[in-house]
Amino acid sequence: MIMRRRMGRPGLLGTMARTAVITGTATAVSGGMQRRSERRASEQQAMAYQQQQEMDARIASEVQAQQQQYQAAPQPAQQAPAAPDRLQQLKDLGQLKADGLLTEEEFAREKARILAS
Repeated sequence: MIMRRRMGRPGLLGTMARTAVITGTATAVSGGMQRRSERRASEQQAMAYQQQQEMDARIASEVQAQQQQYQAAPQPAQQAPAAPDRLQQLKDLGQLKADGLLTEEEFAREKARILAS
């Protein structure tokens, strides 16, 4: 029996084999592209997470430094509420003396009492 080789279009088995090869190649390429895309996305997420962590740490250290600076800063001394009262009392006392209602001795005695309190 002599086998003849067929010329022209491929037969059914040849077409199926060619289709299988093309499909397999396309699947392999598609899978590789998908894995590569997933790997890139994963790396980008990891990088974004790391940058966020660094930013959070930087902000936390700045807040801590500001808190320490605030705590270390001397608090403004609160004036005693009596100081304006003393001043007003001395003014009133001076007015009484100017009006002639107090003598020099009474003025000196009251002035000393106000300043001592």
